[in-house]
Amino acid sequence: MSWLESLILGLVQGLTEFLPVSSSAHLRLTAAFAGWDDPGAAFTAITQIGTESAVLIYFRKDIANILSAWFRSLFDKKMRQDHNAQMGWLVIVGSIPIGVLGVTLKDQIEGPFRDLRVTATMLIVIGLIIGVADRLAARDETGGRHRAAKQRKTLQDLNTKDGLVYGACQAMALIPGVSRSGATISGGLFLGYQREAAARYSFLLAIPAVLASGAFELKDAAESGHVSWGPTLFATVIAFGSGYAVIAWFMKFISTKSFMPFVWYRIALGVAIIVLIGAGVLSPHAAESAG
Repeated sequence: MSWLESLILGLVQGLTEFLPVSSSAHLRLTAAFAGWDDPGAAFTAITQIGTESAVLIYFRKDIANILSAWFRSLFDKKMRQDHNAQMGWLVIVGSIPIGVLGVTLKDQIEGPFRDLRVTATMLIVIGLIIGVADRLAARDETGGRHRAAKQRKTLQDLNTKDGLVYGACQAMALIPGVSRSGATISGGLFLGYQREAAARYSFLLAIPAVLASGAFELKDAAESGHVSWGPTLFATVIAFGSGYAVIAWFMKFISTKSFMPFVWYRIALGVAIIVLIGAGVLSPHAAESAG
């Protein structure tokens, strides 16, 4: 991997990780259209450490409060009723699905799931699901004809059942084209949560999964010696900087705006990929790495 590739791919990772458009799909497609080798699942997982570091800094107060209350609740029964302590447990519970599936489906994630036809299909299907969830939330927030606006849930209403549903949605992001934020936020909207609440829990929920995945891939990469460490670490730093800027913008955007621009973009991109593959312009295995 060249330094130019790492710069561009790092930017792509940071700019798309927190938007409901699928960063893994965009990394894969950027490499395919540029004629580069597929950066691979290891590169994606390692650069996600950069974007997740941006989450740690942006939500540092929330995370500090959650960790403090959670640790104290281990020894103080009264603290177990504290919202932040409960959030700590709910992040753990919500991380179980992706942890289990990430290990059991590792070969598929690094192999068949990277087929561009799968990516295109997921871009379209999940785009439609996000669109339905967004319209449902908008209807509740504004109220329909002859109907008062419905009060949607906040993170104070989060429970174990909802946490597991969020976790199942997050696990879908193991397939390129799904989008971690898109799947979990739309899942939260279907469960009746406010947009900001759904996004906040989505970002907090991703922390254990992404850091664990990155550490796992770091170990494998160190043992295999197949990773270009300089460019990969450079891309990780670029992903951190661009990712932080996107988080700050996105959290403001979702409080007042619709997800529909992302929905139309996903559908258009997915259709374009299918057309290009059908016309023989793009191979469904374009830019796949030899390993």
